[in-house]
Amino acid sequence: MGQLRVLENAEGLARAAATLIAQHISVVLGAGGARFGLALSGGRTPLSTYEMLAAAVGADQWRKVEIYFADERAVPPDHPDSNYGVIRQVLIEPAHIPSANVKRIPAEEPDLEAVATQYENRLPPALDLIVVGIGEDGHTAAIFPGSPAASEAVRRVVPVLDSPKPPAQRVTITPRVLREAREVLMLATGEEKAEAVWRALKSETDPTDVPARLVREREWLIDEEASSWHTAPEGG
Repeated sequence: MGQLRVLENAEGLARAAATLIAQHISVVLGAGGARFGLALSGGRTPLSTYEMLAAAVGADQWRKVEIYFADERAVPPDHPDSNYGVIRQVLIEPAHIPSANVKRIPAEEPDLEAVATQYENRLPPALDLIVVGIGEDGHTAAIFPGSPAASEAVRRVVPVLDSPKPPAQRVTITPRVLREAREVLMLATGEEKAEAVWRALKSETDPTDVPARLVREREWLIDEEASSWHTAPEGG
């Protein structure tokens, strides 16, 4: 298992995560890195982190950060379900990140195979940091249990045509991108995530059944509610 840190509550987790992401950016750019490739996921848990992150990184550094997306729903960018749209509101606009630095997945386009191929070509060989969350079913990014994306070994971005959560169509990075990233940060809050966290970290379940196991050896920040099964595997 990778590095696990348990925070008291969701607010404390968001603050710790924002600080950690800012530190990663500072280390890479401070060591002479020309750019920092940061891939973000949507979902409830990371958004509070992104709100705090906007002010945690200086303007000079934001100009060198390229924002990518771990997954996107097949909706227009101004749709309430758009990961890009929400992240634009809480991070991109408040931090004044240059629009040229934001690499959106145009998942509203009809040919998702072409979208996936084009986005794969936009990704750097290795992202500096990917921020992901975990669903109650153990999914991460848009890699769902039983999905072909969970066992994809060659492609780096694929379409998802049958998501068990609406909308059914999405685009996601694959396990290869998670594996090749320099750093991956998993965030989990809430008692409803506790079983999924335990299955990802401590059970012997296959990653195709619990895709979050793909980042088991990476860095995890969870709150006390999400840790309840971790500290009491019997669930009670």
